[in-house]
Amino acid sequence: MTNPELAGRLANWSLVPDGDLMETRSSWLMPVRQGAILAMLKIFKPASDERDGTDLLRYLDGEAAVRIIEADNDAILMERVNGPLSLVNMATSGADIQAAEILADTVLRLHAPRPRPVPTSLTPLEHQFASLFGRAEDQPLLSRCAAIARRLLASQRDIVPLHGDLHHSNVLDGGARGWLAIDPKALIGERTYETANLLANPWPHAEIVHDTGRMKRLARLYSARLSLDVSRVLEFSLAHAGLSASWDMDDGVDPSYRLECIEALGPLVD
Repeated sequence: MTNPELAGRLANWSLVPDGDLMETRSSWLMPVRQGAILAMLKIFKPASDERDGTDLLRYLDGEAAVRIIEADNDAILMERVNGPLSLVNMATSGADIQAAEILADTVLRLHAPRPRPVPTSLTPLEHQFASLFGRAEDQPLLSRCAAIARRLLASQRDIVPLHGDLHHSNVLDGGARGWLAIDPKALIGERTYETANLLANPWPHAEIVHDTGRMKRLARLYSARLSLDVSRVLEFSLAHAGLSASWDMDDGVDPSYRLECIEALGPLVD
């Protein structure tokens, strides 16, 4: 990001920096103030896959997700969420089930019907799995995940707008506003997919996550709370673990954490 890009947003949206500039794989982030409003400025990197998330956040309109304050094609200004609680901390300090219950409630709120038209920019779920399908022959674990993904995608049901990247670090304590989702991928497809990344988180806490018994308990919890078929919860989780491993490989990152997720989930999927 160039200094003029940042300076332009600060000037155009009347923003004052309120913290250090941070960088993620897909964007640059800076805490800012707009008058008395605490906000987060997010500027997308050229190859970011989160631009369409702006349309989904507009559709959600602050219900179970952060509110948009300003936006253009390459940046978004959102309400800043800074409550004291953390789902990652809960899951790693003995409150794993309570964190899962909050995540289940967040899914229910995200999927509640809205009076607004569904955005046309949402990415069909089947496009999400391109990397996995491209690497399906790289090793047997990925081949199995790809085969399950193809079967699930061919039999989708209950199609809804999806956050697409829900996990413990993407649902934040919004204080009086409740728990709020951030950083959506903005997909559309079977609602079961919203749980696909939950069994394999919180990353990178392998000592908690790589436990077949925990995965079974959480799948049953999400199935009961969200009225989902438990077998499809497990199958989507396995398919997504393969997808995450393939993304790691694409990025030159060690995929072993995701591959171990596949190994832990494997005995639970026919």
